[in-house]
Amino acid sequence: MVDPERLAAFALMTAATSVVPGVSMLFVMSQTMRRGRRSGYAALAGMQVGYIGWWLLAALGLGTLARAFPQAFQVLAIGGALYLAWLGAQAMRHSSETASADAPAKGSLHAFRDGVLVALGNPKSLIYIVALLPPFVDARLPVVPQLTLLAAVSLVIDVAVGAAYIGAGRKLSAAMSDPATRRKIDIGTGLLFTAIAIGILTDLAMR
Repeated sequence: MVDPERLAAFALMTAATSVVPGVSMLFVMSQTMRRGRRSGYAALAGMQVGYIGWWLLAALGLGTLARAFPQAFQVLAIGGALYLAWLGAQAMRHSSETASADAPAKGSLHAFRDGVLVALGNPKSLIYIVALLPPFVDARLPVVPQLTLLAAVSLVIDVAVGAAYIGAGRKLSAAMSDPATRRKIDIGTGLLFTAIAIGILTDLAMR
């Protein structure tokens, strides 16, 4: 079992990394703004599925694999950045479109899928698992039970923070009823995602 003080420190660290508006939470909020609360929660659920994938990799010794095969994880980071750029391009391309009657249902399915892929391709997830997680795991004790507890704490905190971002997105979604405002917000979101993707690719190229 994880030491209580260590668990508390992990919870604080996780809360801090979740609250800071990174790619994942910005994606959740943008989905809420563009497609409604249902899509926001679908995106958040998809991200948790993606994070569970990272936790499973952690249980299999991700840190060791990352040190042994750094190129493979660099390719994953590049793929994630390119996918984020694609999402940005999609937001800008659809900025002038009006919502159709079946948009909420389709939007939720797309949001869930994109949420999974954003989580899996987010370099922040790799850093979290490889660099930030190890100090909270006691190698002298069984690793899997510790990772299970830490994963549960992490997912609960992430969902709580995500719900707050969805609430913020709902407040901003009223502005989306105005076509001109919707276009500006969609273009702004697209440019932001594209800029983040370029930043990630630039950082990878300089390593």
